[in-house]
Amino acid sequence: MVVKNSKAFSIGAFLAVSFFGVLVMIFSPIFGEGKNGLVYSDDMFNKLSKGSSYFIPKVAKSNEAIKGTQVSLVIKLEKQDQSDSALKVLTAAGTGAQNTSAGIELKGDLGAVMAKVLQDADDMFKNDGKKVADRYSMDEKEAMTSWWNVLKIMDKELKKQGKIPEAKVVSDVMKKAVEPAFNFYNIESQKVVDKAGIMTGLLVFYVAYTMWWGFAIFYLFDGIGLTMKKAKVKKEV
Repeated sequence: MVVKNSKAFSIGAFLAVSFFGVLVMIFSPIFGEGKNGLVYSDDMFNKLSKGSSYFIPKVAKSNEAIKGTQVSLVIKLEKQDQSDSALKVLTAAGTGAQNTSAGIELKGDLGAVMAKVLQDADDMFKNDGKKVADRYSMDEKEAMTSWWNVLKIMDKELKKQGKIPEAKVVSDVMKKAVEPAFNFYNIESQKVVDKAGIMTGLLVFYVAYTMWWGFAIFYLFDGIGLTMKKAKVKKEV
């Protein structure tokens, strides 16, 4: 390799070396509680995501519209252990569910059942999983998984019965309450407005760091004579 433009090559070499120097720092455990830069930023964005994912009060308000709605459903799960856990949470929640040859037979007030699920989801979202574990005498995450399995089947069965508004509420409870509560369990919730400065800094750094490497390559290639120029247009004689 022959260097044809030493100044450009030196600039490119400096940018490349400093780029990798910063990369080493990013992967070093120096960002709070011994975390590296990627873990630190990932944790922060998880906390901010949780802070903007609290839909339980809104779903609870929608659930008020179906309180008193009586339903009769058969919940059939693929695995026996899933069925056993589902029956346990349904029974402990006071739904009067029974195990039959066709599956778990559930008859009762749909809104009342959803209110139980929403209470569990709210406790989990607030990282108070012990309340959920104590209600069902099982691991809190297992209980929420059981509710998710039950709600998934309930949604399908209600749609088959033509109960679309009721199915919509069940689907919302599953997607906007149970899923966030499970996924963000034991993660501290933070508001975006409280971390606006750090978020802006990370965004600016990401853009600058990407351009940093791009300019390093540009100057290195320029230094060894590899450049791109617009081809001259040949004039016809």
